[in-house]
Amino acid sequence: MQVQFITSNFFPISLALMSGVMIIWSMLGSRVRGIKDVDTNAALQLINHKNAFILDVREPAEFKAGHILNAQLIPLGKLKERMGELAKYKDKPVVVVCRSGNRSGNACVALGKNEFTQAYNLAGGMMAWQKANLPTQK
Repeated sequence: MQVQFITSNFFPISLALMSGVMIIWSMLGSRVRGIKDVDTNAALQLINHKNAFILDVREPAEFKAGHILNAQLIPLGKLKERMGELAKYKDKPVVVVCRSGNRSGNACVALGKNEFTQAYNLAGGMMAWQKANLPTQK
């Protein structure tokens, strides 16, 4: 009887299982990949009290439209070749920013592989920063 239930409801059961896996991955995926997410308040603390370096990994047009004060632009696609420019920040806090937090998460993984000990992903990216009405510059 159980086998018949499973076979006749295979699609909804598999959909429910996939949804569960996706929810769990969204909560734990960053940790598994070694990404330290910070919200806007924690990012501000790092910037204001620990003199964190701000790395913006968006594209130049996105950066030009508005960015966090004193952020340095290195688009994600150029990060690997420009990693040497960041060597002096290896042991300092680095807050990594993109539009929504996805590209910056990938950048944090790359930084971690290059021995950056304090790379932090701004969860929600510039969208979260702007939603919190925090200052930007053009």
